[in-house]
Amino acid sequence: MALDSIETVISELRALLGERLSTGSSIRNLHSHDAAYATPVQPDAVAFPENTEEVSQIVKICARYKCPVVPYGVGTSLEGQVVPIQGGISIDTSRMNKVLAVHPEDLDAVVQPGVTRKQLNTELRATGLMFTVDPGADATLGGMAATRASGTNTVRYGTMRENTLALEVVLADGTIIETGTRARKSSAGYDLTKLMIGSEGTLGIITKLTVRLYGQPEAISAATCAFPSVDDAVNSVILAIQSGLPMARIELLDEVQMKGMNIYNPDLSFPEKPHLFLEFHGSEAGVAEQVEAFGDIASEFGVEAFQWASKTEDRNRLWEARHNAYYAAISLRQGARPVVTDVCVPISSLAEAINRTKAEIAEAGLLAPVVGHVGDGNFHLSILIDPEDPEELAKAKSLASSLNKMALELEGTVTGEHGVGTGKMPYLIEEHGAALNVMATIKKALDPDNIMNPGKMVQIN
Repeated sequence: MALDSIETVISELRALLGERLSTGSSIRNLHSHDAAYATPVQPDAVAFPENTEEVSQIVKICARYKCPVVPYGVGTSLEGQVVPIQGGISIDTSRMNKVLAVHPEDLDAVVQPGVTRKQLNTELRATGLMFTVDPGADATLGGMAATRASGTNTVRYGTMRENTLALEVVLADGTIIETGTRARKSSAGYDLTKLMIGSEGTLGIITKLTVRLYGQPEAISAATCAFPSVDDAVNSVILAIQSGLPMARIELLDEVQMKGMNIYNPDLSFPEKPHLFLEFHGSEAGVAEQVEAFGDIASEFGVEAFQWASKTEDRNRLWEARHNAYYAAISLRQGARPVVTDVCVPISSLAEAINRTKAEIAEAGLLAPVVGHVGDGNFHLSILIDPEDPEELAKAKSLASSLNKMALELEGTVTGEHGVGTGKMPYLIEEHGAALNVMATIKKALDPDNIMNPGKMVQIN
């Protein structure tokens, strides 16, 4: 937008927000990137609203001058979703971080978008309830809804799509809408809640969420176990799921990732073989039955080195190690930066997908550990490259492209949980076909001036 227009926008926003509008270079730089390997772009200013009405007023000012607005949580996204590629105003929701209500009898909570998953679970401790969506990073719930986040608990409890009952959203003209109620189901009209979940800030800004809660299980048991090959590990998971075993978490880490785990976590000592990280929830008797059943299944595939963790501190240490897999991967190559990508395929195709991927990694001469939420067919690569070597970056991007095409060939999706951002946009026409035009029509209807996170998800004129 024109320089005089952005100066006017900043002047009007400063009158509204005072010191909660920042044009300082350090703050703008913080909001120029996320955790992805993407080219940073600074916003012209960063706004820090404290309530929904302020978000609405910010958007109305920006709409008047057709100034881009990009919502920002804590910047943990992995496909450049929060990068303001056309400048404009970054709307940081970190000060909208209140748990507004908890309804134990209805198993739900109402929160502002800046509440993080760990913060919510800390506040729930005394209630015996828990919020289950766990993408690893301590992301904000607003960001998690915007990217349709999932994670390690998905196989049992579902993604943000299944665990969000209702939203409050500020649209591109500043209008505030409610997309649902606290009722567990409804047949009243279009499902606007599901439309907004995964829209990555391109249709509106989430300012309130009503989320599902679950009772904390009576018993929890976690374990790691090694397998002779990735095939053996994946096939044990497939058989466990087909057998109806209600596992809470099933994570795959290949032998390359396990080497990084040992480097990054010197107090842990894992065999450098493909591993599953497992967790079972339920009654004492139920968990015991699940453990025994999985042990029988895994024994058919050469399982070895079971290590059990039933105490809370041992489980926390185990899952903290899993959540730090990103940093463990980086430790495999000093000074490297990861090009991170993910795909999701039908679970029956998972072993084939991972084996083909590992063959392509070897052929390209790259170092790329594999981590997967194998219970739902989703896996990730951290392709480690020298950030100063354009040839390595080109190889990494070629590998990621090949992975996307393979996922579509296997009737999967180019992203199971990282989202679209800018990195996955080129593949959406192949995945969605004519449906992508429907998405563009929706975008034009709700955001005719293309100010909501422009350049992401779909291209419109």
